[in-house]
Amino acid sequence: MAPRALRPVDLARAAGVSAQAIRNYADAGILPPAERTASGHRVFLPRHRDALLTYRALVPGAGLPAARTIMAAANAGDRPRVLALLDAVHAELHDTRRSLRELTEWLDAVAGRQPQRPSRAGLRIGEVAHLLGVRTSTLRVWEAEGLLTPAREQGTRYRTYSPTDVREAQLIHLLRRVHYPLPRIGPVLDALRRTGSTEALQAAVTTRTDEVDRRATALLEASALLHAYLSEVP
Repeated sequence: MAPRALRPVDLARAAGVSAQAIRNYADAGILPPAERTASGHRVFLPRHRDALLTYRALVPGAGLPAARTIMAAANAGDRPRVLALLDAVHAELHDTRRSLRELTEWLDAVAGRQPQRPSRAGLRIGEVAHLLGVRTSTLRVWEAEGLLTPAREQGTRYRTYSPTDVREAQLIHLLRRVHYPLPRIGPVLDALRRTGSTEALQAAVTTRTDEVDRRATALLEASALLHAYLSEVP
């Protein structure tokens, strides 16, 4: 018995999106290829609905670009690529968790003892970049954004970073590793400079940790749908 054909509106209702969104998903390869009627209309089947629901479940955990790429690989029957793409998302979440732990340790150090500082004052930009594991161009971007204001040597005009500059660069680096937006880092640094309080930053870390937990949970739930969908792909 042939599976019952579905209209775009049927898929739209199943996922809570518009019929136009269904057409867009089909054009983007998020849904598997569909046959067309003599008049040119797509013929959707239950597997298209399953693909749609799998994609919609993947988005909260994997993000839009990754979810699209995963579904394209699934529709092509490329299981090794699907698994590799899922591994990449899990790795990104793992790296974010690790960076959040490092940021928490940094905050504990600020609240108690002094964080690790360079062995001497007046480091050059290359030395700070090496210490943090970033490019010198990254430090220049942070400076252009007004986040860092290193002193300049008289005569040479070379940048020199004090222990405070290095500490703030360490904080910026940790925040960027957890995808904290540059425009929101300035107020955090300002509050830290004015009062020495890390409460706002600690709250941001908690919020970001909760977000990672939500993404990981969503990815776990979506993986069950993806596994079932892969069993339908020829």
